[in-house]
Amino acid sequence: QVQVVQSGGGLVQAGGSLRLSCAASRISFSVNSMGWFRQAPGKQRELVAQIISGGTTNYADSVKGRFTISGDTAKNTVNLQMNSLKPEDTAVYYCNVKGSRLWDNYWGQGTQVTVSS
Repeated sequence: QVQVVQSGGGLVQAGGSLRLSCAASRISFSVNSMGWFRQAPGKQRELVAQIISGGTTNYADSVKGRFTISGDTAKNTVNLQMNSLKPEDTAVYYCNVKGSRLWDNYWGQGTQVTVSS
């Protein structure tokens, strides 16, 4: 069974930095993308950043210039460096791994990021 394990996150003051890491194991398919989503209370889960096989990256407009995604889909690892954090970045962050088939879509356990003002 696929395992997606996250680490990092926590509590930081506005303007601070945090780093999230994610590693997937027991992968039996070719990974198309790995990325980070977040969900704040009362809001829908949204894409934060994504790295696609080949190295292309995508970012939500709200984090461009502040967050950097890195990793290697061939090695099934992805990281998210979050700088200049704002209170509105507070959410549970989830790592996501996708393959080419619709059902190859796996999530990490989620980690809380809290930014105090």
